[in-house]
Amino acid sequence: MRETSNPVFRSLPKQSGGYAQFGSGAAPMQQGYYQADPYYAPYQEGREVKATRPLTIDDVVTKTGITLGVLTAAAVVSYFMVASNIALALPLTLIGAFGGLGLVLVATFARKQDSPPIVLSYAVLEGLFLGAVSFVLANFQVRHANAGALIGEAILGTLGVFFGMLFVYKTGAIRVTPKFTRMVVAALFGALFLMLGNFLLAMFGVGGGTGLGLRSGGPIAIIFSLVMIGIAAFTFLIDFDAADQMIRAGAPEKAAWGIALGLTVTLVWLYLEILRLLSYFQND
Repeated sequence: MRETSNPVFRSLPKQSGGYAQFGSGAAPMQQGYYQADPYYAPYQEGREVKATRPLTIDDVVTKTGITLGVLTAAAVVSYFMVASNIALALPLTLIGAFGGLGLVLVATFARKQDSPPIVLSYAVLEGLFLGAVSFVLANFQVRHANAGALIGEAILGTLGVFFGMLFVYKTGAIRVTPKFTRMVVAALFGALFLMLGNFLLAMFGVGGGTGLGLRSGGPIAIIFSLVMIGIAAFTFLIDFDAADQMIRAGAPEKAAWGIALGLTVTLVWLYLEILRLLSYFQND
């Protein structure tokens, strides 16, 4: 069974057949069907399991669209709040970043990734973060650039990568194999280790406060951002495959919220990397 590099997908309970009730050979949910599976345990204790229908691609599209719509609305509000009062940039960034991270950790380790309140709350918090960060990057860290154009290019680039990788997955141009998954996961952890090291070195003033130079805007920073964008793009392939397996295995339709959360986490990461990369070129 292949595992996704996305922690939201990876946190789903597993059995020998893969994701709990999502692996090969799993029976679809039917009227009056009881699941002897820990994933459904919270819904079984002390009462009859309510009938539900199997997950469909329409459920995934709808829930992901709702999540991204809420995130976008929150980001727009946050952007204009910061535009009217720049002092709000730091608190909105911190509240959004740490609040969103906290909800992802709750969803991951408490197995609440299919909870609509958690997913939509994450979207609101992450929207606050993105709006504030986008304003700062586009208006203060970039010289002689149109903020709206820069953010628009980052959004188009993010959507382009997303749909491009969806096309790659659907055509089978790149196969999602266990070896491929291990390579992507290893690259992801390696990149995270470098970012942590860069942050710690910068705190101690190494490299004039830029650490390894991974975010300084120079050639190393450009290369690092390109690598991060590539890792995020390949992560989409693994996430698409995990979602596809859930659909084919007859997962309950509520699982669409977990898929929406996982895809949104990757989309946010990709958008930030593309926006940062574009800001580097604008500063040249």
